[in-house]
Amino acid sequence: MPLKAPELLLPAGSLDKMRAAYDFGADAIYAGQPRYSLRARNNEFRLEQIGQGIAEAHARGKKFFVTSNLLPHNDKVRTYLRDMEPVIAFKPDALIMADPGLMMMVREKWPEVPIHISVQANTVNYAAVKFWQRMGIARIILSRELSLDEVEKIRQECPDIELEVFVHGALCIAYSGRCLLSGYFNRRDPNQGTCTNACRWNYATQETAVDPNTGEAMPLKMEGDFDFAKAQQEEESSFSACNNTPRHPKADQVYLLEEQGRPGELMPIMEDEHGTYIMNSKDLRAVEHIERLTKIGVDSLKIEGRTKSLYYVARTAQTYRRAIDDAVAGRPFNPHLITELEGLANRGYTSGFLERRPSQDYQNYETGHSVLQRSHFVGEVRGWADGLAEIETKNRFAVGDTLEIIHPSGNRQVKLEQMFNLEGEPVAVAQGNPVRVRIPLEGPVDGALISRLL
Repeated sequence: MPLKAPELLLPAGSLDKMRAAYDFGADAIYAGQPRYSLRARNNEFRLEQIGQGIAEAHARGKKFFVTSNLLPHNDKVRTYLRDMEPVIAFKPDALIMADPGLMMMVREKWPEVPIHISVQANTVNYAAVKFWQRMGIARIILSRELSLDEVEKIRQECPDIELEVFVHGALCIAYSGRCLLSGYFNRRDPNQGTCTNACRWNYATQETAVDPNTGEAMPLKMEGDFDFAKAQQEEESSFSACNNTPRHPKADQVYLLEEQGRPGELMPIMEDEHGTYIMNSKDLRAVEHIERLTKIGVDSLKIEGRTKSLYYVARTAQTYRRAIDDAVAGRPFNPHLITELEGLANRGYTSGFLERRPSQDYQNYETGHSVLQRSHFVGEVRGWADGLAEIETKNRFAVGDTLEIIHPSGNRQVKLEQMFNLEGEPVAVAQGNPVRVRIPLEGPVDGALISRLL
């Protein structure tokens, strides 16, 4: 029996990104209103854009899911049905939701609208899947904390409900995104869509000792006569005497954490052999597991990144489309797909919890920002005539560079031998946005993206 191809589900922070996702192989996209989804920033989908996006998706035979997965306080509950009524009128293919109260309200008012349970609901076992199924839910987006074996067990126990799994994108040092760190620092609540990614800031630890009178962690270098180092030794000796269980030497160490932008604000943090837990996560990449997930019978493979670039959307859609097509056709995994994803800005990759690996594989201790390892997105083709493509530049490139032309019909590499400005004069270097230049390209290549190979 041939394998069923899972749906490829891409993020969209704008109509242009939605179109790129469809062009490069997505079956569906998800987008949401800033007020009711977890992307209040860098989100162009107001009511008009949602209506236009749904209409375009259905005209292409594609699906459009509306994300409505915040955990609302009373004020947003009060306005929710009123604000969602025009959205429902556009006939989205499903709502992605996390809050049981809002789900109850939607089921009562619009029982015909399919609901998908968000990853924010933290569904990690087959009993929870069966519960949501009894509530009339159409699809479960499984928690990121599951292994491949656990996903397979859920599929076996729950054969007649749609299952969705994240396969690429940012991970949180929190339980499926239920993080409070940004709210603690900035009063910008991740669960209301305003995360500042505080987990990726640059921190330094300072050694501490425990005040035996208060139990409070204090810096070792303090004014006064109290010997915190001696107190720490006494505390450790006391602990060892009453506990015979072997422990890692760092398991009980307390550090004070200092963020680069907040000098002098010291926060206690525990550290064990795996490191600290307010740190930067690597990015999820599971392209090498698409065959297994397809054989398990997962219905939808999801990519994270509604705030990512159009280049990211196109690249991931194209790469995971190929992986799905290869899996369904019975072709072996193509390692080149990993190389293509290395060309995206990333924080280092991990397969997350899909494979049970040591915890150091989950965390990125070296850098809190994205790095480019293979290629650099440099421009978009805005027009083509007489053998010349007009490029709207995004980053610098120059004559002599090797460029990759990324197009839904296929990719190719070219050596850039000539370049002209819009007046037809030769130029050697194209600076970053908003410069426009023309380069010789075999066409048509309308809508292609350009990267510079490093």
